[in-house]
Amino acid sequence: MAQRYFDLSMDEYVKGRWYLDDPTSATGEALEDVWLFSDGRPIAPQGRLRVPISRPGIPLDIEFAGTGLAPVVSGRVASLFREMAPDDVQLFPVEVEGESGPYFILNVAQTVRCIDDAACREVQRYAADDALHSDRAGEYRSVIGLRIDPAKVGNARVFRLWGWPAALIVDEEIKDALEANGISGGRFDEV
Repeated sequence: MAQRYFDLSMDEYVKGRWYLDDPTSATGEALEDVWLFSDGRPIAPQGRLRVPISRPGIPLDIEFAGTGLAPVVSGRVASLFREMAPDDVQLFPVEVEGESGPYFILNVAQTVRCIDDAACREVQRYAADDALHSDRAGEYRSVIGLRIDPAKVGNARVFRLWGWPAALIVDEEIKDALEANGISGGRFDEV
């Protein structure tokens, strides 16, 4: 049986949930690149980080913070990723405003080129002659009904998609472990 994969995204329907703002330095200075944690590549340690709360509410185990959608996870979620996919992720300790428990920014450290264009409901790509985005030629402008080709994934268990880094993909075993541990804030859509 073929391996199944899921897009891990924010569950915006959690009643009374908190919302986190962009990560900053420990002193509150903005990071140079808000998309740093969604590029799908290893990054250098960023020093002490903090995440302000943009709207107070119930703390979640998984949240995508600010404009750059930096994945912020609780200590128990970080432990699962550290145990199940140590080569696929980096975990950076982060202070979440007003919280004493451990939180981490989850950086997915690899990108896989595996979107199955024909199986998606609709895809649009940037063209080489696109005046505003010529540097992104061939990458995806839009993906609706995302589907991937599992045969192209290789050994990756957690990854971003080439040309569409907004998606954070996990394999079925990681999804099942997160659900079995009762995590809050994340939702899974099969791709």
